[in-house]
Amino acid sequence: MSDPVEESEGTAERGERIAKWLARAGIASRRDAEKLIAEGAVALNGRVVETPATFVGPEDRVTVNKKPVGAPERTRLFRYHKPPGLVTTHKDPEQRRTVFDELPEGLPRLVSVGRLDLNSEGLLLLTNDGALSRKLELPDNEWVRRYRARVHGRVDERALAELARGVTVEGVAYGPIEAGLDSRQGTNAWLTVSLTEGKNREVRRVLQHLGLTVTRLIRVAYGPFTLGTLPRGAVEEVNAKFMREQLGLDAPPRILRGVERAAEAARVTAADEARAAAKPEAVQRSRPAKPPRARNATEKLRRPWGAVAQGPDADQPEGPSRDRGRRRGPRKPG
Repeated sequence: MSDPVEESEGTAERGERIAKWLARAGIASRRDAEKLIAEGAVALNGRVVETPATFVGPEDRVTVNKKPVGAPERTRLFRYHKPPGLVTTHKDPEQRRTVFDELPEGLPRLVSVGRLDLNSEGLLLLTNDGALSRKLELPDNEWVRRYRARVHGRVDERALAELARGVTVEGVAYGPIEAGLDSRQGTNAWLTVSLTEGKNREVRRVLQHLGLTVTRLIRVAYGPFTLGTLPRGAVEEVNAKFMREQLGLDAPPRILRGVERAAEAARVTAADEARAAAKPEAVQRSRPAKPPRARNATEKLRRPWGAVAQGPDADQPEGPSRDRGRRRGPRKPG
């Protein structure tokens, strides 16, 4: 069995697979890049690429449809407030306006992280790294997509709660969905809907299954990234440090695995504590923690005034006690 370290070193010497290289360059997702290769649209140093297993080195020249492709830039991520009426695609057969037609000038070539329907609006993530886009779309990330939905019809809150168990609509199985009623006025209502799968038109189809017609759908969050107060039609780059922290781009795989194990251990511990707290015999009377005793007179003198102040008077200004000099009992004769 080959050593993974040796394999990675060999890959580094040969370069990067061309489909991944094109994805990082923002040309297309890795899957679409493979389609371009199959169509004979990709050339390396003037020769048509015949297989996605071709490697690209630092000095190689790559063209797509005879147009040169620059080396991949640093990974960048953008938040975009998509208005309704735009298609999330680069080219639409029906010649409708697309998200990318409406972006301001000066941005690199971007691809979307997932899609929003024609009439849906709200947060859409855009990146110049096609490989990153594919990674963020994977259901295995279990990133919560949160929506606000305006619906028409009779809202059955019990039926909404049942969605947490998952539901099958017209032969399509959908995972757990958290849905709750925010407000209601007549036959119109606002719901908050959270899910992790994000299948095609999932929110609309599931709510239609409950007899509700979605009249407006706004995505307000995608994982740790939120719409916030971003104006409609505006685009804003995500802070590079925040992006790296959320996506783990700076951490080596072994560190990420350690973080995942720690997170899983924390979840297990939290679950155990919750079960213990639910048992009456596990309830214990809490006592205020006592300050540590000074080990000697010197340490007692070195303590700052108020360092061990507790109770109702703990917020008093630091300084000598107001009780200093107050008599604690009758003075002894003599």
